[in-house]
Amino acid sequence: MDSPSLLDKHEIARAFGRAAEQYDAHAVLQREVTSRLAERLGLFKLSPARILDAGCGTGHGLSLLKAAYPDAELIALDLALPMLEIVRSKNEGNDGPENWLGRLRQRLMPHASCRTQHICADMEHLPLKTSSLPMLWSSLALQWANDAESCLREWHRVLAPNGLLVFATFGPDTLKELRQAFAQVDGGAHVSRFTDMHDIGDMLVHAGFQHPVMEMEMLTLTYGDLKSLMQDLKGVGAHNAATSRSRGMMGKSAWHKLEAAYEGFRKDGRLPSSYEVIYGHAWAGDKTRLADGRQIIQMKIANRRGS
Repeated sequence: MDSPSLLDKHEIARAFGRAAEQYDAHAVLQREVTSRLAERLGLFKLSPARILDAGCGTGHGLSLLKAAYPDAELIALDLALPMLEIVRSKNEGNDGPENWLGRLRQRLMPHASCRTQHICADMEHLPLKTSSLPMLWSSLALQWANDAESCLREWHRVLAPNGLLVFATFGPDTLKELRQAFAQVDGGAHVSRFTDMHDIGDMLVHAGFQHPVMEMEMLTLTYGDLKSLMQDLKGVGAHNAATSRSRGMMGKSAWHKLEAAYEGFRKDGRLPSSYEVIYGHAWAGDKTRLADGRQIIQMKIANRRGS
């Protein structure tokens, strides 16, 4: 498995923050993956009281979670504050029937929660209590973790016993054409590295999860030219955020070389851009029992004082 360079979290937050306003106009793939991930919710018979959306972006996943679990309290978490501001504005600007029906339902059923909390934080260091969540959802955010296994351990920490993790992320063949084209320009790493599905499965087990289920599919977008592809990537805030990345702008000569190299992938008049999408779910399980079957027994031993 390739060891990716350390990611610059400040750069990630800055890039996604700058992309927030135009994100929805470019996030065709992201919405499709999130919708396909939501279709898998029908596999589970549960009614979680609280759900964390880790890396919520502009809130498409939140809307799907709200539809699937109308009584759940939702927690929208993102590293980029402008993304959360978009989520909040969408909620406040919804004056349609769902909004007033929701308010009426809240009056008739005051214990039914339809609240959404907004938290600007790093998904690798969650400001949430241990074992406090029945469900954690994350669509296309795990690839931005500096240490995927450590991130999964943190997600396991906040999940309640037998809590559910549902997520999607990108696999190694994502943007393979762009990576190969850049390789013909220079030796630099211009495209993020992504973790293999089987490695993620192993990480889930090491992190304490039980019964992991993994699936993979290839999705392809096509473009008339390379500029349109790069505009989509910039529009969703996705770019190489490795600390070892080149800080300089690409010159005209390098750009023309990149265009020429990418032209080699043109098929039926279009340029393909491949995405290996990994879907997974796993359960926190009985958190008093270790992976090897040993059970943790907590004992409170009071201080004994002499008479």
